[in-house]
Amino acid sequence: EESQCYKTTRYPHLVTPHFLSLHLTLSFSLRCVLCVVSREMVASAFLPELWTEILIPVCAVVGIVFSLFQWFIVSRVRVSADQGASSSSGGANNGKNGYGDYLIEEEEGVNDQSVVAKCAEIQTAISEGATSFLFTEYRYVGVFMVIFAAIIFVFLGSVEGFSTENKPCTYDDTKTCKPALATAAFSTIAFILGAVTSVLSGFLGMKIATYANARTTLEARKGVGKAFIVAFRSGAVMGFLLAASGLLVLYITINVFKIYYGEDWEGLFEAITGYGLGGSSMALFGRVGGGIYTKAADVGADLVGKIERNIPEDDPRNPAVIADNVGDNVGDIAGMGSDLFGSYAEASCAALVVASISSFGINHDFTAMCYPLLISSMGILVCLITTLFATDFFEIKAVKEIEPALKNQLIISTVIMTVGIAIVSYVGLPSSFTIFNFGAQKVVKNWQLFLCVCVGLWAGLIIGFVTEYYTSNAYSPVQDVADSCRTGAATNVIFGLALGYKSVIIPIFAIAISIFVSFSFAAMYGVAVAALGMLSTIATGLAIDAYGPISDNAGGIAEMAGMSHRIRERTDALDAAGNTTAAIGKGFAIGSAALVSLALFGAFVSRAGVHTVDVLTPKVIIGLLVGAMLPYWFSAMTMKSVGSAALKMVEEVRRQFNTIPGLMEGTAKPDYATCVKISTDASIKEMIPPGCLVMLTPLIVGFFFGVETLSGVLAGSLVSGVQIAISASNTGGAWDNAKKYIEAGVSEHAKSLGPKGSEPHKAAVIGDTIGDPLKDTSGPSLNILIKLMAVESLVFAPFFATHGGILFKYL
Repeated sequence: EESQCYKTTRYPHLVTPHFLSLHLTLSFSLRCVLCVVSREMVASAFLPELWTEILIPVCAVVGIVFSLFQWFIVSRVRVSADQGASSSSGGANNGKNGYGDYLIEEEEGVNDQSVVAKCAEIQTAISEGATSFLFTEYRYVGVFMVIFAAIIFVFLGSVEGFSTENKPCTYDDTKTCKPALATAAFSTIAFILGAVTSVLSGFLGMKIATYANARTTLEARKGVGKAFIVAFRSGAVMGFLLAASGLLVLYITINVFKIYYGEDWEGLFEAITGYGLGGSSMALFGRVGGGIYTKAADVGADLVGKIERNIPEDDPRNPAVIADNVGDNVGDIAGMGSDLFGSYAEASCAALVVASISSFGINHDFTAMCYPLLISSMGILVCLITTLFATDFFEIKAVKEIEPALKNQLIISTVIMTVGIAIVSYVGLPSSFTIFNFGAQKVVKNWQLFLCVCVGLWAGLIIGFVTEYYTSNAYSPVQDVADSCRTGAATNVIFGLALGYKSVIIPIFAIAISIFVSFSFAAMYGVAVAALGMLSTIATGLAIDAYGPISDNAGGIAEMAGMSHRIRERTDALDAAGNTTAAIGKGFAIGSAALVSLALFGAFVSRAGVHTVDVLTPKVIIGLLVGAMLPYWFSAMTMKSVGSAALKMVEEVRRQFNTIPGLMEGTAKPDYATCVKISTDASIKEMIPPGCLVMLTPLIVGFFFGVETLSGVLAGSLVSGVQIAISASNTGGAWDNAKKYIEAGVSEHAKSLGPKGSEPHKAAVIGDTIGDPLKDTSGPSLNILIKLMAVESLVFAPFFATHGGILFKYL
């Protein structure tokens, strides 16, 4: 061929046999050198494979052991009448935070034994209510899991007609891969593993929270610092347990599947995507069901108790008060735990799928392939060090130090994690490698991938701080909302909505910059690891997030147990900081969901064989419009569900106040069980339609309209869903803290709006009530919607590519 090439030049007389021989020798030698250089460019990572196989599970086990150690320290606070007075938050740390172990109640002459017994009784009621609800929910979810697992197996198995013969690989037809039936079977197994892990994450989080709430209340008698440490340690138990168990189960699953798949890494990691689908599908029902439960009780308790009867929040005379406190655990704890686990699982799966068809997978470089898992492993160690700053290195001596301490957790973990990512990128990646980029291989340097992870990590911090600014009552936006209550509920609602819309601007720019930088450096793999960067400090994020509901429950128990107003002031201060940190946690979840969804979208487009998504094509544009509409449809369903359940709750609470003699006087006990049953029945019934909407949409669109229309649906839901989720979460958080700003009355401005029961306060309560389903049901659930539809589309991509679009085929 090269002889012919030279003969066509302008100097054919120079092409002698000697010349050709010399040229071909030099050409062959040069190609050999280039081949060696190329192999060096995609050489193995610095970290040996054996060390990778040891480090990842060891880091996961360290995280689990640390969470158990934190639980042991929390358990030293006794919730019993004989030991409650003398216990503290842990052995050698008794003098921590500048307080002695004296009890405020003893100074005020309150019988401590009866207070502790009352706390134990309330804690038991909350724990039993939460456990009962979750078991009921999981029975329904279990049926769904079995049915959907069967759908996965049948749909994916039918791609090759249930053949057991090996097939040419999708991305390299010169190689043979395992049959589609194997992918169907292993995807189903991975789906079940992800679903079970997600359910366990939520359930264990709930048990930890209900174990810690009364202990936080009891420690508040000794000072706000003591109570803070118990609440934060309890949050850390959940954070580290979830992060470590999620990593360990995923790592074990990969290694077990590898026994069958061998060298077929393309098929192996395609099957692993079922793990992310299982995690997110359970999270959807946990978030929606738990959100409906908690907000139905909260709205009912607030509207009748605070506004109509003018009694304090969490007053034991309110029949909905137990259901309200149960809801904090099943919605904000169990649902949130499953949600963030789903984000982690999906981000890892998206990165692994792209890596398996890049040089990492082609060259079978296990260490580089496990780069996403190494990031998570480093995150566990970094979060462990960060936690010690809050529990051991620094002391909380005043209420005003609580919120900065929680903010410092975010800053410290981000700074240390940046160094950790640099180390992982240096030892875990070759200096140069290739990443799959829509049919081509893009050459990437390890420092570029380091920047991709870092841009996601720091974007998460920016989103967290912006969320704090718009939802904390220490800053002007929330104070302006509180001030608007002077003229009634209408102006409060207007100001709150405007705040939510405005709060979207900076987070969207942060997400957009993250996407641009990470995609420019490393295509869709860069976007996936940017999402992992945002989630790399998930243990700290979960600890901060879980701290809020635990503190909220602690305040409720203090009120119901009849503790002094000074204890309630301390728990209210913890709760106010917790509301802000919960909003920050939701911001992280939504931001990471946007990046994860885009990475999954890229993996889906590649797997389905869609070369371009042209928005001018009718198939795509109709998908975009429908996809952008879905978050509104979903929000309408969840909001109405909360409203319907709250209506029944309000009627029941009114009935009890009107028909039970002595209830308002405190001489008779309300019927808590009926209110708990109303919330349980409503949430179980109402969570099914939104869940079906999300789970069935990709199947219907992909099968009937094809992969191009489904691509449009995914893009449309991502763009609109992120905006609505941020706005809803921040609006609700701002209304909640505006109410607490008035109730606390710390500043002169706040005092002028109060006290509790004043007209501005009633207007603030109405705003808070409207915001409850926004910030705790619709908003948080939307990020699951955009992730879940994307990962479901990726799992079913082979089926859609083979059998999808039947309407367009026959029309």
